[in-house]
Amino acid sequence: MSEPGTDQRRGLGRWGENQAADHLTAAGYSLVARNWRCRGGEIDLIFRDGETVVFVEVKTRRGRAYGAPEEALTPHKAQKLLDLGQQYVAAHDLDGVAWRIDLVAVELDERGRLLRCDHIPNAVWGW
Repeated sequence: MSEPGTDQRRGLGRWGENQAADHLTAAGYSLVARNWRCRGGEIDLIFRDGETVVFVEVKTRRGRAYGAPEEALTPHKAQKLLDLGQQYVAAHDLDGVAWRIDLVAVELDERGRLLRCDHIPNAVWGW
């Protein structure tokens, strides 16, 4: 059985990922995959921006009790995303293809109304 609130957090995370995917698609990015998993973890969204592969970490927060969404991207998480990006490139024979890691910060107010959906390109680079 899951811990109390786990299903709500998952639901909020999925909702945030949908908002991020819609936002990036509207900006001209092409969706490649959602929730790509490997032994090392998961990449929320994978897009193409022209020839560049874009790995997207989505952080969604309701209110500021746990800080802004951007604050959840710690150096440890950034390193994990770099490792996951390298694993994806290797698994899909994309050696030599340009790639980057972006962040989409999704924030809602306490009532669940969308306050912002901010795309931060190159949020992680060689930490």
